[in-house]
Amino acid sequence: MIKYNPKTWFGLIFTFHKSDTFQQMKWVLLLLALYALGITWIELHYQEQLGFKSTTSIHSLLGFVIGLLLVFRTNSAYDRWWEGRKHWGALVNNSRNLAIKINAMVPDNQEAKTFYKLMIPNYVFAMKEHLRGRVLPEELTFPNEEEGKEILAKEHIPNAIAGAMYKELHLLYKTEDITGDQLITIDNEMKSFTDIIGACERIKNTPIPYSYSLFIKKFIFLYIITMPLGLVTDFRYWSVPIVCFVLYIFASLELIAEEIEDPFGKDANDLPTDDLAVKIKSNVEEILG
Repeated sequence: MIKYNPKTWFGLIFTFHKSDTFQQMKWVLLLLALYALGITWIELHYQEQLGFKSTTSIHSLLGFVIGLLLVFRTNSAYDRWWEGRKHWGALVNNSRNLAIKINAMVPDNQEAKTFYKLMIPNYVFAMKEHLRGRVLPEELTFPNEEEGKEILAKEHIPNAIAGAMYKELHLLYKTEDITGDQLITIDNEMKSFTDIIGACERIKNTPIPYSYSLFIKKFIFLYIITMPLGLVTDFRYWSVPIVCFVLYIFASLELIAEEIEDPFGKDANDLPTDDLAVKIKSNVEEILG
């Protein structure tokens, strides 16, 4: 996620980075400019034979409709991004709460404290990469090599880590290191881990319906392709930059929505899950260290 100062708005106008929509669309804009230039030249030289007339009123009405669709599209994508951020915020809080309760309820069992000091951050780092469809074993540190191999062999590593933490919790209860009431209290924090990853998986695995996304793209394409035909009469060669600017606005909104609707990747506008995972690890190690 890109960190910036939102108050320096004037400087942001002249800032470009590799994920900027202009960088992604520059060749498309160039091809569109050539296409619009060709259509403009043909119309200006053969207008009497072709009989084209201005369609600015029609394109104004259709532009309003596209604007409404893109507003809905952007809002729905941002809702997914913000929901993901709320779940990761809950993960930060629940990780701290679990570490605090373990530290307070089993103060004399250093082995258990060391186990959770490793496994709580392991769960967070495994969840972060699980949502990206991969595994990074080098980010995980296990109490022993055998248990690490067993967990890494699983398909759903966060579930395997949560299972190991539940086994340790049950062992603490059997050895009477914690009472039944304390078991229930800690179990509530453990359960929240599974709830959070389930919610994040729902966001990731349920994109905007295919038909809706396809319709918007086709609508924008047809709108832009026909614009030069109706603008030349009123704007002549100025219709070339106008068409390019309109495409830049509409397509940029669609590209931004596509990027933020899956907020768990490594795109410039995705959630800072790497930083949050490091923060959680630091907090847990401080509490249980």
